[in-house]
Amino acid sequence: MSGVGIWFIGARGSVATTTTVGLLAIRSRLAGHTGMVSELPEVAAAGLPSLDGVVVGGHEVAEGTLGKRAEELSAGGVFPPALATVLAGDLTAADERIRPGVAAGHGTQREAADRVEAELRAFRDEHGLDRVVVVDVSSTEPPAGDVPALATLAALEAALDAGESPLPGSSLYAYAAFRAGCPYVAFTPSPGPRVPAVSALALEQGVPWAGSDAKTGETLVKTVLGPMFAMRALKVRSWSSVNLLGGGDGQTLADPDNAASKIATKANGLESILGHPVDGPLHIDYVPDLGDWKTAWDLVSFEGFLGTRMSMQFTWSGCDSSLAAPLVLDLVRLVARAHEVGASGPVPEFGFFFKDPAASDVHALSRQWDALVSWCERAGRGAV
Repeated sequence: MSGVGIWFIGARGSVATTTTVGLLAIRSRLAGHTGMVSELPEVAAAGLPSLDGVVVGGHEVAEGTLGKRAEELSAGGVFPPALATVLAGDLTAADERIRPGVAAGHGTQREAADRVEAELRAFRDEHGLDRVVVVDVSSTEPPAGDVPALATLAALEAALDAGESPLPGSSLYAYAAFRAGCPYVAFTPSPGPRVPAVSALALEQGVPWAGSDAKTGETLVKTVLGPMFAMRALKVRSWSSVNLLGGGDGQTLADPDNAASKIATKANGLESILGHPVDGPLHIDYVPDLGDWKTAWDLVSFEGFLGTRMSMQFTWSGCDSSLAAPLVLDLVRLVARAHEVGASGPVPEFGFFFKDPAASDVHALSRQWDALVSWCERAGRGAV
């Protein structure tokens, strides 16, 4: 298989820029594959596309250039400064494939969707790509809420044709992507393809999608430790979490409405694993000084034999973009392969990567890993 494109929503953001730099560095043999699940033999067995032919484009509403953002991230220690310098020409070429994003108040959503769809098709045709995977790494949105026009595809089409704007921005991009026949990765907790009418369109068009809200740090640890408590029959009484974030993600989540989506996905998995509600606050706080780094502190209170009270604490500190970027490349390769072998709609086996796995209620990492490996074995045989 050859000719895969990545189309980023939020193409000059930290995650998209780090992913683009990483892709170019790997192709130029300037970096290895550390952190890439798709390079493990069990996952590579799916017959995944090579990274050598991948072309990057995208939409972005912010000003600036990809090269400038790469310089800023390298100055912050996200990756070596030399990479931004050596890859400057390739980053400029990628930046020329970035189009203005959809902004509220500029025309109708029908017009916006038609434009995005046309740009996706043009990108695929211009570069002779077999398929384009759209990846949403834009700022987190509030939950979609209950909108009647979003319940069925027919109702949504009627609302758009009437000049209404019923869709959240992330769902508008997903709608346009599915119209263009493009697979989709919902990397954030934004509504995106989870809106029922949009999800129905994916099935109608025969395209797969994966989501949502990638787990890169504290929640990843929870999905390993939670099953430990459950399998040892230890009662978790409370699990308190404090998350400190810098950068654009932290600034976005400083808005309580935007943070609501993230907090919900971070809490649901733990309760599912333990089988009961768990007390304890979950805070997300913006600390500008942290830049692209994040720190989480967790306090777990649990009860053992004869009611003995005990506790566990852990601290996770990591670079958000460095943790996320390899997963983006993994998911692009997996979703592209899923499209090639005829999958459509949400792929539950890709829940391994997400806090709120679509079409799955499995949250324990080991069980998710088994499901992913099983899917890869089947995909390698061309039968999923």
